[in-house]
Amino acid sequence: MTKIYVVRHCEAAGNHKRLFQGTTDCDITKLGQKQLEFLSERFSDIQLDAIYTSPLIRAVKTAEALCGDRDIDIVKLDGLAEINGGVLEAKPFMPTISSIPGLAEIWNDTPEDFAPPGGEPMRTAYERVWNAIETVLKENEGKTVAVASHGGVIRCLNCRLLYGDIHRLKDTPWCENTAVSLITSRDGECKLEYMNDHTHVPEEFLPKRSRLAEVCTK
Repeated sequence: MTKIYVVRHCEAAGNHKRLFQGTTDCDITKLGQKQLEFLSERFSDIQLDAIYTSPLIRAVKTAEALCGDRDIDIVKLDGLAEINGGVLEAKPFMPTISSIPGLAEIWNDTPEDFAPPGGEPMRTAYERVWNAIETVLKENEGKTVAVASHGGVIRCLNCRLLYGDIHRLKDTPWCENTAVSLITSRDGECKLEYMNDHTHVPEEFLPKRSRLAEVCTK
């Protein structure tokens, strides 16, 4: 059996400032560094054979925390990067998305159709992250792997594993910073064992900021 621990990155500056981070390469915050300490402790006794990460720095630093003092080369995989927000990139999310007619409603009601001007369509990201996971599976049959990635594409990945249908994306929860999901694969069949497990982080280190999960359109 192959195991893949999929971990969302720690808090980065864009989370703190409530920006659409996307592919903007924001560094992590002091709170994010603290979250990584808890994450590293959680994985200290888990045998890892390989570690993959999005090339964005907030994911790379999360991968480094997963690695700890293990002698493992961390592999950067472009397919694990966050969705490109186009005109939304690095801008305050709520007011910016609300200023584009119809886009906030799509984000809320039919996120599978989200395609920001100049950015990456959600449907493309849905296939891209799955292709990346398939690559990880092919390269690590029978091994245990950690993957550091991002909220948007992890939601796509979990949606596929839970429902097999991108139209159920609205029903798929978002993950908290450093939350862990576990995928197992046996004989070519993948299963989501659990998702959004953030029990390693005390609640006071998971601030209840306004998330990008829903935009007020009224």
